[in-house]
Amino acid sequence: MTADTTDPDGRTADPAAARRREQRGWYFYDFACSVYSTSVVTVFLGPYLTSVAKAAADADGFVHPLGVPVRAGSLFAYAVSVSIVVAVFAMPLVGAVADRTGRKKPLLAAAAYVGAAATTGMFFLEGERYLLGAFLLIVANASLSVSMVLYNAYLPQIAEPDERDTVSSRGWAFGYTSGALVLVLNLVVYAGHDSFGLSEGAAVRICLASAGLWWGAFTLVPLRRLRDRRTERVHGEGAVGSGWKQLSATLRDMRRHPLTLSFLLAYLIYNDGVQTVISQASVFGSEELGLDQTTLITAVLLVQVLAVAGALGMGRMARSYGAKRTILASLAVWTAILLAGYFLPAGAPVFFYCLAAAIGLVLGGSQALSRSLFSHLVPRGKEAEYFSAYEMSDRGLSWLGPLVFGLAYQLTGSYRDAIISLVIFFGVGFVLLARVPVRRAVAAAGNPVPGRI
Repeated sequence: MTADTTDPDGRTADPAAARRREQRGWYFYDFACSVYSTSVVTVFLGPYLTSVAKAAADADGFVHPLGVPVRAGSLFAYAVSVSIVVAVFAMPLVGAVADRTGRKKPLLAAAAYVGAAATTGMFFLEGERYLLGAFLLIVANASLSVSMVLYNAYLPQIAEPDERDTVSSRGWAFGYTSGALVLVLNLVVYAGHDSFGLSEGAAVRICLASAGLWWGAFTLVPLRRLRDRRTERVHGEGAVGSGWKQLSATLRDMRRHPLTLSFLLAYLIYNDGVQTVISQASVFGSEELGLDQTTLITAVLLVQVLAVAGALGMGRMARSYGAKRTILASLAVWTAILLAGYFLPAGAPVFFYCLAAAIGLVLGGSQALSRSLFSHLVPRGKEAEYFSAYEMSDRGLSWLGPLVFGLAYQLTGSYRDAIISLVIFFGVGFVLLARVPVRRAVAAAGNPVPGRI
């Protein structure tokens, strides 16, 4: 007979078992929200919103949101940039409030369901409603960024230092698995829209809305499994006022950890390139290479399948060579991918699939290992605040890449020139990361230094 291992609240009393239970729940937020990044941002919304904007454009190919002339082909990239600027203002405040109150879970729920609702609302994007599409994209993207601050902040609380590379990589693998599964369903709907009695546009809108429904449904799992940690209550002021004061204190505190800031700067630069490639790849494929939507869906599906193996494989590489060296190797591969993309021939899906395969092998691993590496650089008790700064680097300050991409196209009319401009982000990021002494940075943050990092 075994002893009872549950507490009165139904949670297991064994710390290791409780930690594994939370980890399994934590993985499912990646499973829930990754379909937005995959189906909406990477595959469907870019080309579809561009087509809606072109339908509303004047004879010169420009739309005029708020009276500003914008080339229709640049609207999607600009909307992504605006969404990130909005997130910049929200993420540090939410992170500070989460650490101040200890109530990450209600904030995670609010951000997740606002984003899921905006995504589901994309079902109504049709005709010339490009402003509606841009607005919903801004809301959904900003909400995802805020939710990821809170989600990532759980990592140092639910995983021991030597577990974090593995746990982070598994989270990304869950996300890419769900992205692949939903893309298969999307492909069935889109490719067979005639047999379902749907127009092409209606099929796209159903695929967009389904991502929002999926996001909302599977968010219930982490909300059930994750738990808030108790924190000291603050008296005499509201949570928002406390949050602003804590944010100010966090910014001052981060100056005491210059090596952590050095890593954030490197990550800000190279991840800007990663995020821009992800968000603009379908526009590049459809507009510059002349590939149809079915080819783009299957290419992204290939990315999702290989990204699962890539995330897990690079997690194993990190155990042998360290996370820093593995990330640096991935940045060299990213640079080669962009150079190959510049010379990719139009109307040649086989070469596009080869490029997609290369992206898949490095995408999940570079992101997962960056997250786990940063978790070692966060002072204990400041997880959400520091991860708000990390998320600003991950999404919040990644406005420059889409802006450069959009401006390059606006000025040259060539997506090839736009894609090659992103090489600088990976080159500069590589140099900056190579200069960060990560073992010394972990010790300076007051954390135990893993045997291999």
